[in-house]
Amino acid sequence: MAAAISIICNFPLHSHTSIFLNISFPRIRSRKSCFFRFSRICVVSSHTNPKILKPNRRSRYGQPLSPYDSDSDEDDDDDDSFEDEDDDDISTSDDESLDVRVSAQDRQRLKFQNATNIRRDSHHHSEGGSNAKLGHRRQTPEITQDYREKEARGSLAKDRFSHLAEELDLDERWYPLLDYLSTFGFKDSHFIQMYERHMPSLQINKSSAQERLEFLLSVGVKHKDIRKIILRQPQLLEYTVENNLKSHVTFLTSLGIPDSRIGQIITATPSLFSYSVENSLKPTVTYLLEEVGIEKNDLAKVVQLSPQILVQRINTSWTARFNFLTRELNAPRDSIVKMVRKHPQLLHYSIEDGLLPRINFFRSIGMRNSEIVKVLTSITQVFSLSLEGNLKPKYSYLVNELGNEVRSLTKYPMYLSLSLDQRIRPRHMFLVSLKRAPKGPFPLSSLVPTDESFCQQWARTSVDKYLDFRQRLLLKELARKYERR
Repeated sequence: MAAAISIICNFPLHSHTSIFLNISFPRIRSRKSCFFRFSRICVVSSHTNPKILKPNRRSRYGQPLSPYDSDSDEDDDDDDSFEDEDDDDISTSDDESLDVRVSAQDRQRLKFQNATNIRRDSHHHSEGGSNAKLGHRRQTPEITQDYREKEARGSLAKDRFSHLAEELDLDERWYPLLDYLSTFGFKDSHFIQMYERHMPSLQINKSSAQERLEFLLSVGVKHKDIRKIILRQPQLLEYTVENNLKSHVTFLTSLGIPDSRIGQIITATPSLFSYSVENSLKPTVTYLLEEVGIEKNDLAKVVQLSPQILVQRINTSWTARFNFLTRELNAPRDSIVKMVRKHPQLLHYSIEDGLLPRINFFRSIGMRNSEIVKVLTSITQVFSLSLEGNLKPKYSYLVNELGNEVRSLTKYPMYLSLSLDQRIRPRHMFLVSLKRAPKGPFPLSSLVPTDESFCQQWARTSVDKYLDFRQRLLLKELARKYERR
């Protein structure tokens, strides 16, 4: 074998860099076995400008690059991603072997070239033509499905609310909110009502509205009541959780209201959130305690019975009704405070249309002022009862059927709070049917206890027998009323 012949070649890359190849040729024994070996690749640079040198240069993929600028930006613009390969592992054919030493920049070029080949092969051989596509975000079935569902919802919402846009000045950006509110039972008529009452409430971002309504649900507001409170107070959609809703719920809790009742109070008085805790709600509580005379232990009960008491002009309301009851009935202050504690709705009722007509009714049946005060202090809710549909029929039955005098109401004012159809008449008729009704005035005390106590003490029979009698009596009364119509 003859000695190898070495040839040194100089290949200039650009004006400052050259590559020298040292190629060794062995003795040629045959044409088929002829091969050559790259024994060394050497890169020589003549850069001297420090602005061109970039010693810490890295690609967008994190791989170190040559500290020298290349002639083109083709490498930097390639967005294809690929897995790292071993820099020294460059495979050849059986007839070739390479022992190459390359610079970091040249290795990087080889990697990009391999990645490009992989991408092309994947594009031609992968199923669907996109799962193996490199350099782009993979579209998994879940992402594709979510996108399709989102598009479908948007299209349905647009179709559903497009006719509203003709009637109202609606923007398509409002549709996601309308679609979300529909899950609470909102209909087109409700959106029109919201628009006419407070149009900005329909411009709220869906995610913001969802956060606020989910908070209300978490503190006890029922799903079926969301529509009711939003229609009454559309501004609720604008109140933030951190700066408004939480502070008001904390305030209610500080009054001693149990968590189980917070949702009911919000449902009854959604306008509560439009009042400042420091400048409005707390001063109202202070007035109830110091001026009206409500005991601190009774405060939570008063608010639960009438949450509206927190959002009314309490000083005006209390002063007007206190002066009226004092002047009209000569009622002492303690009795009036008891009325408010038992039935704080008293502070909402109209004096001319609510309080005065009922006081005049008691006077018309022969009751004196002192007796009226006693009845009202014991059963203040009579102010909420209808004159024609409740108080007058009960009084007529008391006198004509039970044989009692009006003075009996002073001893048993509870009679006025009982149901004539569900309690008074059935028990009276049941004792008459059993021939156990006492002679003379019917004892009102038999109407007060529970059904079990009544059957054991007065009827001396089973509860089932009494309930069956009451059911048949109610059906007869219903048929009689139907015939009258």
